[in-house]
Amino acid sequence: MNPILRTTLAAALAAGAAAAFANPLDKTECIAPAKPGGGFDLTCKLAQAGLAEGKFIGEPMRVTYMPGGIGAVAYNAVIAQRPDAASTIVAFSSGSLLNLAHGKFGRYNENDVRWLAAVGADYGAVVVADGSPYKSLKDVFAALKADPTKVVFGAGGTVGSQDWMKAALVARAAGVDPRKMRFVAFEGGGEAMTALQGGHIHVFTGDAAETSQQIKAGSKVRMLAVMNDKRLPGDLAQVPTAKEQGADIEWPIVRGYYVGPKVSDADYKVWSETFAKMLATPAFDKLRTERGLYPYALTGAEVDAFVKKQVGNYRTLVREFGLAVAPAK
Repeated sequence: MNPILRTTLAAALAAGAAAAFANPLDKTECIAPAKPGGGFDLTCKLAQAGLAEGKFIGEPMRVTYMPGGIGAVAYNAVIAQRPDAASTIVAFSSGSLLNLAHGKFGRYNENDVRWLAAVGADYGAVVVADGSPYKSLKDVFAALKADPTKVVFGAGGTVGSQDWMKAALVARAAGVDPRKMRFVAFEGGGEAMTALQGGHIHVFTGDAAETSQQIKAGSKVRMLAVMNDKRLPGDLAQVPTAKEQGADIEWPIVRGYYVGPKVSDADYKVWSETFAKMLATPAFDKLRTERGLYPYALTGAEVDAFVKKQVGNYRTLVREFGLAVAPAK
């Protein structure tokens, strides 16, 4: 055989063998689709800590940042430029899924990546100031029915955002057209919480764990309801659900990960099984609790089904509330 051909063939075989035995858990990376700090960063660092402490990976996971469009920039980049990057996972949240329903991720939709795992959740909450006359969610409903213009909602997010949608669901449960409710958008939940305590808004539709942390830090507010099908454990066990108070409202804020669309079935299976093992450990449960999240564990086909159902539900809500909606493909 020609020596050059022999060398070329040997190199090709070696490369093929290396690819065949490559482990997606080697030199791992988590992309946080935002600047450092905040929910996406927390999500990546939760995986980083959980995988390392459980000794599921040999080298520390690298966290990189790709801000833009609440996940849109990272979503597009992974699909178009790194579709088969088997060692790279990307953080997502319910906000990402809502934006997919709005069509804010460009030409791509929920079928264009491989959804890997959901690892924790927070839940929507209805919050008022300590001195508020509203003692229950039913009091808020009564005030809205009497005169919706006299109840001012506020939260971190504009019309169509998660926090706006939570306020809209409260208004609708009271029999009020959400387009007629008063809503003040703030840059973040912290600003809205300050406005609530100052009497500039009357009802804050935020997140349960976030609000609980604010209360511990000294914020003078009360939680009237959590948006889950059952009461939350721990410090919030005394807070009734919206459902207990006559409103069938649930709003989980789920956090998890996806991989590129061309990651092989074998590599996807390795990741999925690894997350399933990690999620079952007491050590990971402790890490999740420390970060203010509640158990919400799905992997593989289960999380894929959950995401696609959730985006479909969001499309329905967006359409019902008269907002821009992306058509399903």
